[in-house]
Amino acid sequence: MASGAQRVRNAVAIAITLGCVMTLVGCGKREEAHATAPVAPVKVPEMKPAPATPIHTERIELGGETWDPEWDKIVELALPPAMLTRQVPRDVQRFCPRFYEMAEVDKRAFWAYFFQALAGAEAGLDPTTRVRHTEPEVAVIDKVSGRAVRSEGLLQLTYEDQRRYGCDFDWDHDKTMKHDDPDKTILQPKNNLECGVKILENQIIDQHKPLLSNSGYWSTLRSGNMDYRLLAKQMTNVPLACKARNSRTVASR
Repeated sequence: MASGAQRVRNAVAIAITLGCVMTLVGCGKREEAHATAPVAPVKVPEMKPAPATPIHTERIELGGETWDPEWDKIVELALPPAMLTRQVPRDVQRFCPRFYEMAEVDKRAFWAYFFQALAGAEAGLDPTTRVRHTEPEVAVIDKVSGRAVRSEGLLQLTYEDQRRYGCDFDWDHDKTMKHDDPDKTILQPKNNLECGVKILENQIIDQHKPLLSNSGYWSTLRSGNMDYRLLAKQMTNVPLACKARNSRTVASR
C-alpha cells in the first residue's frame, strides 16, 4: 500500500498530466479557430463604364477589333490612389476640365476612357498588334529578349518594361510562341493595360512630368506631332462628368 506521501506525489503527477493535456487541447482549439477565422473581403471601389471612343464606335459599325468593357475594370482596378488626386498634373484638364472636382468613380471612368483612347491610337484596339520601329532612337536591342525591340499589345509595350516597371511579362514563357499568339504574356490585355497604368504613374506621379510630355513613353502623348493627333481624335467623347459647363474639351489644340 502506498504511503501518504506517495499518494500525494501520485496525485500531483496526475494533475500535471491532465493540465498538460488540457493545455494542448485548448491550444489546438485556439489554432483551429485562428485558422478558420473569416478573411475580410477586399473592398472593390465603385466603378462605372467609360464611353466609347470614336474608333470603337466605328469598329462596331464597320467591323474589326473593339474595346472590351471588361478592360475598363482592369484599368480602374489598377489605378493607384495618387492618380485620383491633385497629384495628377494640371494638363489633364486639356481632356477633362472638371477632373479635380469629380468624384472618384468619375475619375476612374475618365482613366478607363483615356486608356481606351490610347489603345485606339497606339494599336487600333487590337491586343495582338506587334510593330518593329525603324527610327534610330527606338530601333535598339531589347535587353530582356536580346532581339530587336518590338512594341506589342494594346499599348505597344516591350519586354524591357518588365524590368523597368515591374510589369507581368515573361519572355521565357513567350519566346517559343507565335508572334501574335494571344496567350503571350505581353499580349494579354490585363498584363498590357496594368503595365500601361504603371508606366503612366511613373511619368506623372513619380517623376512629376505633365501628361503630355516630349520625354514620355508614348509618342501619342507628345503634343504637337502627328501621333498626338491620333490620340486627340480619340479623346473627343470623354465621360460627361469631365466636361466644363457651357464649354467643350480642348484636346485638339
